[in-house]
Amino acid sequence: MNLRNNPDLLDQLAASHALGTLRGGARRRFETMARENAHIRARALVWQECFGSMTELLPPDRPSANVWKRIEIQLNAVRQQAVAATSSISSALVEQLRRALSLWRGAAMAGGLAAAAAVLVAVRLDGQVEQQSTALAQARTQEATLTAQLQQTSTQLQQTSVQLQNSSHLEYVAVLQDEASAASVLVTFDPVKRQLTMKRVGGYHEASDKSLQLWALPPSGGPQSLGVMGPDRMMQVSAAAGQVADVPALAISLEPKGGVPAGSGPTGPILFKGPLLKTTL
Repeated sequence: MNLRNNPDLLDQLAASHALGTLRGGARRRFETMARENAHIRARALVWQECFGSMTELLPPDRPSANVWKRIEIQLNAVRQQAVAATSSISSALVEQLRRALSLWRGAAMAGGLAAAAAVLVAVRLDGQVEQQSTALAQARTQEATLTAQLQQTSTQLQQTSVQLQNSSHLEYVAVLQDEASAASVLVTFDPVKRQLTMKRVGGYHEASDKSLQLWALPPSGGPQSLGVMGPDRMMQVSAAAGQVADVPALAISLEPKGGVPAGSGPTGPILFKGPLLKTTL
């Protein structure tokens, strides 16, 4: 297969390779041809560069309120466990002190023998108090350990939230090319945010009295307008998933300033077009 004589097929294979949708034997054959052919290798690098900048197109994805709610629940649970352990030990200590005090009073009333018994009780009481103090210190150490573990868990959750904010998730990608198969406009669509992003990657500039209008090319029926591009290098518009999800291809036409009504279809020439690929990055 001579891909140099078939630039459309070469760009489709290079784009699929860059996206990761070209797999198995087809991917290995393409990589072998790229190593042996400088032209194929150059097209593969061009597509990798196009898709490498897509992470700049999306705003950070903030964690939901449920993440912080789970953190709060875990904090409260650990605090309640520590308080319950401390309260249980303190109650047991007070109860034993009361019992020992009652024994000591009875022994004092019994005279000399009671005095000896009181000394014995005092010795036992001193040992019990020391044991309970040790147990209480251990409980406080355990509470400090649990608090440190909770702080570590909270830090890990915050780091995970940062990673989620920095991650990108694109569902649909299209690289619109001109008649010379040169990439001109990169289009991405996020169905969760219902956000369509258009980025100029070529050198085309329309006249001041003209506008570029993006069209969805559904399997049946006429083209559907998705928005009019402004002069900026990148712009974002809202779009419903139904407008994009089942569309096999997109196109851009040259229209009068401000574009044409959505239901009328393109009136000017089609400058760029390309297939719409569903992928997860």
